Amino acid sequence: MSFTAARFDVNLSMLFTELPLLERPAAAAAAGFEAVELWWPWPDDPTPAATALDDLRTALESAGTRLVGLNFYAGQLPGPDRGAASVPGAESERFRANIEVAADFAASVGCTALNALYGNRIDGVDPADQDALALDNLVRAAAAAHRAGATLLIEALNAAESPRYPLVDAEAAVAAVRRVNEASGIGNARFLLDLYHLAAGGADLAAVIDRHIGRVGHVQIADFPGRGARGTGALRLTDLLDAAGYEGFVGLEHKPSPDGSAAGLGWSR
Repeated sequence: MSFTAARFDVNLSMLFTELPLLERPAAAAAAGFEAVELWWPWPDDPTPAATALDDLRTALESAGTRLVGLNFYAGQLPGPDRGAASVPGAESERFRANIEVAADFAASVGCTALNALYGNRIDGVDPADQDALALDNLVRAAAAAHRAGATLLIEALNAAESPRYPLVDAEAAVAAVRRVNEASGIGNARFLLDLYHLAAGGADLAAVIDRHIGRVGHVQIADFPGRGARGTGALRLTDLLDAAGYEGFVGLEHKPSPDGSAAGLGWSR
C-alpha cells in the first residue's frame, strides 16, 4: 500500500492562515485536497452564533471539501492553552457548553473525528481532581460524539512545547483513552497519533505505531525538527504509516513553507 493525495487532509488552523477562515477551504481545494481539519475556529467563543457555523458549513460545501477532523473548544490555540477538559472553573464550563455545539456541527458536515485536548496542569489544584474533572468531561464528549456518529480523539503533546500538559507520551494518552472507554461504556474514544509531537518527545515512532496502531483513530504529521512539511526534517513519516497498514486520514498539521502554504504541499501529490 502507498499513500495518495486523497488520503491526506489539510489542517486549516496551521495552513492557509494567511487567508480568512472562510477562504481556506477553497484554497485547500485549489491545492488538490478534498479533505480538511480544524482546531476550534473561534478560540474566544465556544458557542458562536448560528450564522458563523452556517457560514463555515457553506464555505466547506462550496469548496467541495469534507471536514474530517474538528477540535472541541480548547482555549487559545495557538497560544498558552492546551485544552480545557481538565481545567476547573470557567474553562471547564466553556468546554461543556461547546460539546453539543461542536458535535452538532460535526454531524451536519459529516465529520467523524472530534479531538478533545486534555488541558494544562493548574498551580494549586490537585492533579487527581483535574483528572477526575477531565474524565467527567471526556465521557460527556464521548457521548456527544457518539450521537454525532463520530470518534472522540485524545492526543499526546510534547513536553518541550507543552510542559504543563500531562499527556506527553503515547502511553499516557492511550491510558486516558482506556479510562474514557471504560467509564462511558461506549468505546468510541481513540488515540490521535501525532507523529511530530511524539518525535519531539523522543519516542521511537516505529515502536509506538507497532504497539498502538489498533487504537489509532486519526493521524497528524509534521516533520521533525522544525515542524515543517515532509522532507524538511528527518522523519520517515509516510514510510512508517505504510508499513503499519494505516488506512485512515492523515492530517497535515505543519508550518507553512516560506514560499506559502501551497508550496509546501506538492510532495503529497
